[in-house]
Amino acid sequence: MKTLLERNGVGSEWDPILIPALETHEDRYREFVVAGEGYIPSSDRLLAAFSTLRPEQVRYILFGQDPYPRPESAIGYAFIDGRVERIFSPTGLDSRINRATSLRNFVKMALVADGRLDSNDTSQQAIAALDKHDMIDSMDALRHNFERSGVLLLNTALLFTSKDDSKKHIKAWQGFVEMLLRGMAVYAPTLILFGTHARAIEKLSATDGMMKIALEHPYNHTFVTNQTAHDLFGSMELFKKH
Repeated sequence: MKTLLERNGVGSEWDPILIPALETHEDRYREFVVAGEGYIPSSDRLLAAFSTLRPEQVRYILFGQDPYPRPESAIGYAFIDGRVERIFSPTGLDSRINRATSLRNFVKMALVADGRLDSNDTSQQAIAALDKHDMIDSMDALRHNFERSGVLLLNTALLFTSKDDSKKHIKAWQGFVEMLLRGMAVYAPTLILFGTHARAIEKLSATDGMMKIALEHPYNHTFVTNQTAHDLFGSMELFKKH
C-alpha cells in the first residue's frame, strides 16, 4: 500500500488514514488495484487528490460517482477533466466542456453562484458576454480554487473499467470510503454528495456527526439553478483569479 501511495506522490501524513482504508479491499481486488493495469485513471493518478491536499487542510469532501471513462480525462480528481485545456471560448464555453454534460452544468452553476451569470440565461451568448478579466480559464486553476477552499475531490469509486462494472467498483470502494471517513472524523469535514450513489454514503456509520450536503448529480439540468449549490459554492469563488 505504501508503494501505491508513493507512486501517487501522496505525503506520509496520509499514511495513518489511507493505508487502513486501502487494506479494506478484498485480496483479489487489492491485487488488481496495486497491479495498476486495466483501469483508469492510471495507477500513478489513482490517489492524486491526496497528493495536493494535506488532511488538516480538508474542509469538504466532494463525492461524485466514478472517474471519467477516458484515459486523457481521468486524472484522479472528481470533475477535473484532464482533456479540457480552456474553460471558455470566444463563443461561450469551450466545445469540450459543452460536450461533457455534468461538467457543463457544474460550470454554469458555479458562474451563477459567483454572481457572474443570471440563472435565467446561461446560454453560450450570455457566457461569451461575461467580463472575464478577473476569471480563471483552465481546469487546473479550477482545481486549485477547489483546494484553496479545502475541497477534496473524490468519487465513490476511484477507478473505472466499464460502465457495466461501475456498480461493482462503487461497492468495492465502500469500505475504503468508510475507513477514510473514520480517519478524517477528527477534522470534521462537510460531505458534498452528488447523485444517488454518493448519497448512499449518508448511511455509513462513519458519517455520524458529519455535516452532509446532498445534491442531484450535475448531469441533471436542475443542478444549474439549485439554490443549495449556489449557497455552498458561491462562497468559494471558484472562478475568481487569486
